[in-house]
Amino acid sequence: MKTNMARRLRDNQTEAERIIWNQLRAKRLDGLKFRRQQPIGKYITDFVCLDKKLIVELDGGQHNEPGADVDRDDWLKDKGFKIVRVWNNEVFQNIDGVMETIREASATLP
Repeated sequence: MKTNMARRLRDNQTEAERIIWNQLRAKRLDGLKFRRQQPIGKYITDFVCLDKKLIVELDGGQHNEPGADVDRDDWLKDKGFKIVRVWNNEVFQNIDGVMETIREASATLP
């Protein structure tokens, strides 16, 4: 069941996920409500603002395979979601820049 898997993922966050969540939680980014490890269809998103239909995905080494997330991203985009992908090392090296990228993406959405 996706809900149980999402709970396990929330309980076992990576360091990069902890850093981003600290910035997004409690409407800290422009008053937007984000959820973490949120099931959408058959997928679990890292972070999503359902009001804006904005998904933030953190990518580590497991995402180096070309096309690894294409089907997933296409399905989510078909449902009206915009996806912002961020590499883990960007979170560690430039959190302000990452948050600005997310802020800019949200500003382009209704």
